[in-house]
Amino acid sequence: MGRSGEGKSRLVYSTDKGRLCPECGTVKADCRCRLLQSSAPKGDGIVRLKRETKGRGGKAVTLVIGLPDDLPALKARTKALKQRCGVGGAIKDGVIEIQGDQRELIKSVLESEGFTVKIAGG
Repeated sequence: MGRSGEGKSRLVYSTDKGRLCPECGTVKADCRCRLLQSSAPKGDGIVRLKRETKGRGGKAVTLVIGLPDDLPALKARTKALKQRCGVGGAIKDGVIEIQGDQRELIKSVLESEGFTVKIAGG
């Protein structure tokens, strides 16, 4: 009888080559998977602003979803939005979280930068 999960194991380290990419199996330093993923377009080109209170003790945050920026640009944009709104915020999983209901202000800022912005939800 075979082991459970047989055929699903993959090599992640080789004594000859070092660390290997789990996706393509090439040497991690030569891997192109990450470049291919980052060059792919994200979303539909529309930035959505959403107000959310779940899991925050009733306090609202504004979520900025769908920005096509990479991480360094996203950090800079988050900093600028926090300063413009005068509140705190963070980046979680590529989504900017700004404290409070700041949807109208953020919408005007992003539209002035040339983004198509929609306010999502109620």
